[in-house]
Amino acid sequence: MAGTRLVEISGVSKDYATADGPVRALERVSLDIGDGEFLSIVGPSGCGKSTLMLITAGLVGPSAGIVRVGGAAVEKPGGRVGIVFQDATLYEWRRALDNVLLPVDLQRLGRQRYTARARELMTLVGLAGFERKYPFELSGGMRQRVALCRALVHDPPLLLMDEPFGALDALSRDQLNLELQSIWQQDRKTVLFITHSIPEAVFLSDRVVVMTPRPGRIAEVLSIDLPRPRTFDLTEMPEFGRYVRRIRAVFESWGVLGAAARRPAPAGVAP
Repeated sequence: MAGTRLVEISGVSKDYATADGPVRALERVSLDIGDGEFLSIVGPSGCGKSTLMLITAGLVGPSAGIVRVGGAAVEKPGGRVGIVFQDATLYEWRRALDNVLLPVDLQRLGRQRYTARARELMTLVGLAGFERKYPFELSGGMRQRVALCRALVHDPPLLLMDEPFGALDALSRDQLNLELQSIWQQDRKTVLFITHSIPEAVFLSDRVVVMTPRPGRIAEVLSIDLPRPRTFDLTEMPEFGRYVRRIRAVFESWGVLGAAARRPAPAGVAP
């Protein structure tokens, strides 16, 4: 875990009410995320990955347990967090630069101070010259770049990303992974990244958290000891493949991948 702790997730469980009774999405999840660390969470659909991110953002409350960011309990959304969802959720009537500056406007931080940073971020992700374009004039990858800049413009210490590139074509996704890595290495934000892609998680992360099927628990945490900056040549290396196979083996042990028979749960994880 990099540096001091920025995020402390302690014994978090979450129940949702349904017509058939309560459903437990998360079960006693505890996890620390270091200041400046890039941490990814992978797991099957419905395992509570997104719920855990929403609780960390203060958008959903836990049924049990507590989340702290910078030592303060998370009880509501705040300016210390930037969020990127799978859908860019841009305001169609605001130009690209105005969409990036939305958190600045909402928090009344003052455009004069942050416009230069917004333009710098847009240049960093290849959007220089597109500041005055409306969302309908942008490709899917460009819209997601605007959403990434918007999440970072107010300089939050924590960036939460929920399947941010999942709806993009493979080429755009690869390019955005490289751009995200570049931004992270420059600013060293703490990143909590949710994905279904095992190779994407290994490529980007310092650590990868593997979750069980619902109710989501932590099955295993892998430290990724690969050199940075990373290029896609790295994905052909045996070390990269070993991490990917290890994560897949955890999923197979739960019967998540293919038709593999269910084997005993990984050590330390209750079935």
